[in-house]
Amino acid sequence: MHATTPPANTAGSPWLGTRTDHYENFPVGSWLVPAPLRPAVGAIYRFARYADDVADEGTATTDERLAELRRLGEAIDALPDTDDPVVAPLAAPIAAHGLDRRHLHDLLSAFSQDVRVTRYASLGDVLDYCSRSANPVGRLMLELFDCAGERNVAHADAICSALQLINFAQDVAIDWRKDRVYLPQDALRAHGLHDDDIRRAVDDGRAPAPLRAVIAELCETARAMLIQGRPLLNGVPRRLSWELRVILAGGTRVLDRLRAGGFDPIAARPVLGPGDAAAIACLTFVSAYAAR
Repeated sequence: MHATTPPANTAGSPWLGTRTDHYENFPVGSWLVPAPLRPAVGAIYRFARYADDVADEGTATTDERLAELRRLGEAIDALPDTDDPVVAPLAAPIAAHGLDRRHLHDLLSAFSQDVRVTRYASLGDVLDYCSRSANPVGRLMLELFDCAGERNVAHADAICSALQLINFAQDVAIDWRKDRVYLPQDALRAHGLHDDDIRRAVDDGRAPAPLRAVIAELCETARAMLIQGRPLLNGVPRRLSWELRVILAGGTRVLDRLRAGGFDPIAARPVLGPGDAAAIACLTFVSAYAAR
């Protein structure tokens, strides 16, 4: 799913007009989601994708990006009385499933942070960002499936944050080119690293051993969090459970490929393709067995 059509009332915004094909390692709104819920999943995804593009894409200034994100927040507050083509489709799922609008505002908070913040002092700071950039999507899915109990939310948060950490691990070079470093600054300093070392690694096309050690630490944190969230598989309806199994398998496969590549995503960024299907299928069924 790609959000490539700009909202009509934002035509002319400086970040629009450039097609961005977004690579996704993890499935969104697949056939495993019951058909009646797919429009809601699609509406949430298109909102998040557009807002993310506002923060990341095009030629807009910082002030213009932040103003557009604020406008989206105002449109959320105005629901159902808004004709914004990105926000208006959220009215029906919010009314039908009691979705908490705070999750949408949390996403906007994270995207606004992306505009203003480019470095993170500690893993705690990174995870705080994940709590707003990733976890709200999982919480919205639980609300759609009417299974947003306290334990399920905690497990979903662990999975969503883990997936975000995996993205940070594999996208070190991509993020650097956007002047963003999501690797914790204290971890980098502990290995004697600074921004210049990341710049040289990206220029050289390979990560030195100390940088690979930092990435390895982040990957192991993500792996532990995926395991921590695994009980969610037994706490949600069957079709959502299978969707989650595929997502967990995909995340685990990326971590395995990062490990096999010596934790050097600069030299070889993991990209899942048809050749990974058998491994993902195997991991999916292993997760089904382990969750019993």
